[in-house]
Amino acid sequence: QVQLVESGGGLVQAGGSLRLSCAASGRTFTRNAMGWFRQAPGKEREFVATISGSGTKTDYADSVKGRFTVSRDNAKNTMYLQMNSLKPEDTAVYYCAQQVGAFIATKTYAYPYWGQGTQVTVSS
Repeated sequence: QVQLVESGGGLVQAGGSLRLSCAASGRTFTRNAMGWFRQAPGKEREFVATISGSGTKTDYADSVKGRFTVSRDNAKNTMYLQMNSLKPEDTAVYYCAQQVGAFIATKTYAYPYWGQGTQVTVSS
Protein backbone atom coordinates (compact mmCIF):
# COMPACT_ATOMS: atom_id res chain seq x y z
CA GLN A 1 0.00 0.00 0.00
CA VAL A 2 1.29 3.46 -0.90
CA GLN A 3 1.75 5.94 1.91
CA LEU A 4 2.54 9.61 1.34
CA VAL A 5 3.30 11.93 4.24
CA GLU A 6 3.71 15.68 3.76
CA SER A 7 5.57 17.95 6.14
CA GLY A 8 7.01 21.45 6.27
CA GLY A 9 3.89 23.54 6.19
CA GLY A 10 3.33 26.47 8.53
CA LEU A 11 2.70 30.19 8.88
CA VAL A 12 4.95 32.60 6.99
CA GLN A 13 4.83 36.26 6.08
CA ALA A 14 4.38 37.37 2.49
CA GLY A 15 7.70 37.29 0.68
CA GLY A 16 8.98 34.46 2.82
CA SER A 17 9.89 30.88 1.96
CA LEU A 18 8.94 27.36 2.97
CA ARG A 19 10.08 23.92 1.85
CA LEU A 20 7.56 21.12 1.81
CA SER A 21 8.57 17.47 1.87
CA CYS A 22 6.67 14.37 0.82
CA ALA A 23 7.96 11.05 2.09
CA ALA A 24 6.76 8.01 0.14
CA SER A 25 6.67 4.35 1.06
CA GLY A 26 5.09 1.13 -0.12
CA ARG A 27 5.78 1.35 -3.85
CA THR A 28 8.70 1.69 -6.24
CA PHE A 29 9.15 5.44 -5.86
CA THR A 30 11.73 5.94 -8.57
CA ARG A 31 9.45 4.82 -11.39
CA ASN A 32 6.52 7.02 -10.53
CA ALA A 33 5.85 10.64 -11.37
CA MET A 34 4.80 12.80 -8.45
CA GLY A 35 2.83 15.97 -8.08
CA TRP A 36 1.94 18.78 -5.73
CA PHE A 37 -1.58 20.15 -5.56
CA ARG A 38 -3.27 22.64 -3.28
CA GLN A 39 -6.75 23.44 -2.09
CA ALA A 40 -7.86 26.72 -0.59
CA PRO A 41 -11.10 27.02 1.43
CA GLY A 42 -14.12 27.00 -0.86
CA LYS A 43 -12.05 26.23 -3.96
CA GLU A 44 -11.31 23.14 -5.97
CA ARG A 45 -8.03 21.31 -5.65
CA GLU A 46 -5.58 22.71 -8.17
CA PHE A 47 -2.33 21.64 -9.76
CA VAL A 48 0.89 23.22 -8.50
CA ALA A 49 3.85 21.21 -9.81
CA THR A 50 4.81 17.80 -11.14
CA ILE A 51 8.04 15.89 -11.60
CA SER A 52 8.80 12.79 -13.64
CA GLY A 53 10.00 9.53 -12.15
CA SER A 54 13.59 10.26 -13.11
CA GLY A 55 13.36 13.87 -11.98
CA THR A 56 14.43 15.18 -15.39
CA LYS A 57 11.10 16.72 -16.36
CA THR A 58 8.97 19.16 -14.41
CA ASP A 59 5.96 21.37 -15.01
CA TYR A 60 4.37 24.15 -12.99
CA ALA A 61 1.15 26.06 -12.75
CA ASP A 62 1.50 29.55 -14.22
CA SER A 63 0.70 31.06 -10.82
CA VAL A 64 3.85 29.58 -9.24
CA LYS A 65 6.35 29.58 -12.11
CA GLY A 66 9.57 31.30 -11.13
CA ARG A 67 8.74 31.09 -7.41
CA PHE A 68 8.33 27.37 -6.69
CA THR A 69 10.72 24.53 -7.48
CA VAL A 70 9.86 20.84 -7.34
CA SER A 71 12.60 18.25 -6.85
CA ARG A 72 13.03 14.69 -5.66
CA ASP A 73 15.63 12.51 -4.00
CA ASN A 74 14.95 8.97 -5.14
CA ALA A 75 17.51 7.57 -2.73
CA LYS A 76 15.39 8.97 0.11
CA ASN A 77 12.00 8.31 -1.50
CA THR A 78 11.21 11.97 -0.93
CA MET A 79 9.86 14.81 -3.06
CA TYR A 80 10.24 18.48 -2.20
CA LEU A 81 8.59 21.77 -3.03
CA GLN A 82 10.68 24.86 -2.42
CA MET A 83 8.37 27.85 -2.22
CA ASN A 84 9.86 31.33 -2.41
CA SER A 85 8.32 34.81 -2.61
CA LEU A 86 5.16 33.48 -1.04
CA LYS A 87 1.94 35.44 -1.45
CA PRO A 88 -1.27 35.42 0.61
CA GLU A 89 -3.01 33.74 -2.33
CA ASP A 90 -0.68 30.75 -1.89
CA THR A 91 -2.51 29.96 1.36
CA ALA A 92 -3.96 26.45 1.07
CA VAL A 93 -3.62 22.86 2.14
CA TYR A 94 -0.86 21.36 0.02
CA TYR A 95 -1.08 17.73 -1.04
CA CYS A 96 1.47 15.45 -2.61
CA ALA A 97 0.33 12.72 -4.97
CA GLN A 98 1.87 9.77 -6.78
CA GLN A 99 1.12 8.42 -10.22
CA VAL A 100 1.18 4.86 -11.44
CA GLY A 101 3.32 5.86 -14.44
CA ALA A 102 6.56 7.78 -14.86
CA PHE A 103 5.35 10.75 -16.89
CA ILE A 104 4.35 14.14 -15.58
CA ALA A 105 0.68 15.05 -15.36
CA THR A 106 -1.28 18.07 -14.24
CA LYS A 107 -4.74 16.57 -13.67
CA THR A 108 -5.89 15.28 -10.31
CA TYR A 109 -7.48 12.20 -11.89
CA ALA A 110 -4.05 11.02 -13.05
CA TYR A 111 -3.01 10.46 -9.44
CA PRO A 112 -4.49 7.51 -7.52
CA TYR A 113 -2.41 8.02 -4.38
CA TRP A 114 -2.60 11.08 -2.11
CA GLY A 115 -1.20 12.30 1.15
CA GLN A 116 -3.20 13.90 3.95
CA GLY A 117 -1.98 17.41 3.24
CA THR A 118 -0.09 20.12 5.08
CA GLN A 119 -1.37 23.62 5.78
CA VAL A 120 0.48 26.61 4.36
CA THR A 121 -0.66 30.03 5.54
CA VAL A 122 0.85 33.23 4.16
CA SER A 123 0.06 36.41 6.06
CA SER A 124 0.06 39.82 4.42
